[in-house]
Amino acid sequence: MSIATQNPMRFLATLLLAIAAIAEERTEHFDTDPGWDGLNNRSTIEMRPVVQDFGYTAYSDTPSLGGTIGGTITPDGHPAYYAKPLAPMTLDTPMSASGNITVKKGGGNILLGFFNAKTVNEWRTPNTLVFRVNGRGETFHVHTEFTSSKWRATAGVIGRYDQAADRMHPIEIPGGEIYRWTIDYDPNGNDGSGAFTATFNGVESVVKITPELRADGATFDRFGLMTVVKHADGGGAFYLDSLEINGEKIDLSKDPQWEAVGNKANFMSVETRPRFNYGHSTTNFAGGAKPGEFGGLFFRGDCRYPHTLSYYGAKTDALSLAKPLAASGKIVFKRGVSDSTTLFGFFHSEHSVRVNDSQKHALPSDFIGFAIEGPSAQGFYAYPNYRVHGDGSNSGYPENLPRIYPDGTPHDWKLVYEPGANGGGKVSFTLDNSAPSILEIPADHCATGAAFNRFGFVSPWIDGNGQVVYLDDVTYTVKQ
Repeated sequence: MSIATQNPMRFLATLLLAIAAIAEERTEHFDTDPGWDGLNNRSTIEMRPVVQDFGYTAYSDTPSLGGTIGGTITPDGHPAYYAKPLAPMTLDTPMSASGNITVKKGGGNILLGFFNAKTVNEWRTPNTLVFRVNGRGETFHVHTEFTSSKWRATAGVIGRYDQAADRMHPIEIPGGEIYRWTIDYDPNGNDGSGAFTATFNGVESVVKITPELRADGATFDRFGLMTVVKHADGGGAFYLDSLEINGEKIDLSKDPQWEAVGNKANFMSVETRPRFNYGHSTTNFAGGAKPGEFGGLFFRGDCRYPHTLSYYGAKTDALSLAKPLAASGKIVFKRGVSDSTTLFGFFHSEHSVRVNDSQKHALPSDFIGFAIEGPSAQGFYAYPNYRVHGDGSNSGYPENLPRIYPDGTPHDWKLVYEPGANGGGKVSFTLDNSAPSILEIPADHCATGAAFNRFGFVSPWIDGNGQVVYLDDVTYTVKQ
């Protein structure tokens, strides 16, 4: 007689214990610090000095024209600008501006043009139609950029065409001299999608607005000088005069009293790359029921140097691709700089942060989870990815890519890995109510295998810029 017939309750208890032994999940709400394991997640890399000292000044390289707009401008994660307030304009509105610029020899980079004061949070900066001027010592480069309200960008360059390479190269423009520039936006250009035409020292760049970007829309309510809002970097000196904005000549014989935000400051910046600063937090950005979550400022790492590799994660039993894995929770994306990535999922506390000289893979070894990143032309996606204990990893993007915006909106997410009958497997990621984004994992990759013993954030292996991300109310596999 079977145990099920002899003692049904004992059989049920045995069955439940067997199921528990097969798989176990844990839920964390972060109302208190869970004491997760961390590596370099509260980095002590030296902070960089930032000096912002720009606005109106009586100084000018052309004294007969009166004063100038400009001064010392330093890239940093904290926004700073000096700009003329304007009535709101959209991509249905013609826009124009012109003037002179002097870029002093040295470093630094700035944005010059039309933008929206409410969305100055990162670079690429949404709702911008601008020049980007990059100091390069004795010379500088000039690029042209449009970024829509959805963080999707298109760009051009003041450059020369290289016929052999079939590409444009930025012109090396000598610093310390006065140059004329113009900006013109035609809403009817490019067959009605819009076109942004810029000239610098007589060289023209035309940025065509695609129908998709036109549909995204953009709103502009300022014109002026703005920092490139990414991370602390070397500053430079830039000066404008002979300004005309939408047909209005700007009188610089006196202070025009433009709006000033963060333009007079001197501090050590926590936004120093790659000064990781993430872990448990008493904040409540991700939409949890109570304060308490985890996340913060996360950079791409660099596997060549131990201090630029980082993680923060819960300890788990030894996990693998041989059995299912699952995780879910809430997430909020608060800030995303171009050329940045956040990785989150299952990883290994040694293999995934192994110091090595290879720059072949951006994904760390022994990882399965999801990434927040994307090309500038498309903004940001949240999508599944993986790498086994070797070179095997996903390449490119899967279908059904959900977009995620660095606008502070909380989202629900779910990650599921399932081994397949053919020796392969698949990993799926769902954001809110979007269709699952699914990656098939080939059988040879699963045969190579991967080992996981942590769940949380882990840094990529090729360096880049930063994001601010928080998560809460996570449930995840701890035992298979």
